[in-house]
Amino acid sequence: MGTWILVATAFSVVNVLFLMILTVIWVRNYRTFGSGMTAGLAVFGSTMILENFVAVYFFFSSGMLYVDSPGVQQSVATLRALQTIALAFLTYVTAK
Repeated sequence: MGTWILVATAFSVVNVLFLMILTVIWVRNYRTFGSGMTAGLAVFGSTMILENFVAVYFFFSSGMLYVDSPGVQQSVATLRALQTIALAFLTYVTAK
């Protein structure tokens, strides 16, 4: 497994942590307010958690797809990093 795929995996794990925090907050808000918007956010968070778990599984099980292309590895890591930045800001604003 290449270095960039390990970096992408680490970002995916961090993303799961942010999404778990967000989803707990959104579920709690849904229980309090019963708003369709908070229910939608909770479903969104759950779906994104699943997507990041699938990505980690894919990185470990299908890493050979990226072996010959460092550019693709770096692109995947960059996209995961951007998602981490977005989730960090969203978690900060939501938890505030």
